[in-house]
Amino acid sequence: MKSRNKLIIRWVFYLLGLLILALGIMLNTKANLGVSPIISVPYSISHIIGFNFANMTMIVYFIFVLIEMIMHTVWYLTDRKEAKYLGMYIIRDALQIPVSIVFTRFLNVFSALIPSVHNDIVLQIIVLLLAVLLTGIGAAMSLNMRIIPNPGDGIVQAISDTTRLKGRTGKGVGFCKNCFDIFNVCTTFLIGLFTGHILLGLGLGTILSMIGVGRVIAVFNKLFKERMEAVAFDYVEA
Repeated sequence: MKSRNKLIIRWVFYLLGLLILALGIMLNTKANLGVSPIISVPYSISHIIGFNFANMTMIVYFIFVLIEMIMHTVWYLTDRKEAKYLGMYIIRDALQIPVSIVFTRFLNVFSALIPSVHNDIVLQIIVLLLAVLLTGIGAAMSLNMRIIPNPGDGIVQAISDTTRLKGRTGKGVGFCKNCFDIFNVCTTFLIGLFTGHILLGLGLGTILSMIGVGRVIAVFNKLFKERMEAVAFDYVEA
């Protein structure tokens, strides 16, 4: 298969992954059993102030991108031996802005199409499980294409990169993801506590997302990653 065709397939997988990820996230919110940690902050703020959830997510994502740029710049200034290519990091960070815009528009579309589920715990759990499944599949597809991460993943990667400061061994992405999830849950809890909306956005869905999405990604990659790479790349990494 020609390189150009493989590049097209790569982009198709990437955009399809973002679309599936957005669908999974929106189903998560519609189940009304608690949302995933990464979107719990914009979800709680949007409900408290009556602001559009997708637009609030976009604002939070922009903040993530700004933090990534600052972290990579400080890393470069502090340890140039490790952080050799500041320009590359900054460009990759900046490209997450248009990704954020596209991704949150997907959220708005699905928000308009999908009704909320209330007072039916069986249906709510089914929707929640489907949300976790689709979130994991979408995240795996978009990440495996190695194009541009969405800011929720990009900031975790930036944390993993920059914890190598002063010669320290950097923490793995998985560890940083867990820490960042806990940070988001704590932030959401504090927002709710100080605004009289305790546990807004937090619940069973939050716990299942923290545990389940990573497992879905692992299973999906075991079953499909090599096949996807075979048709989307000119080489397959070992």
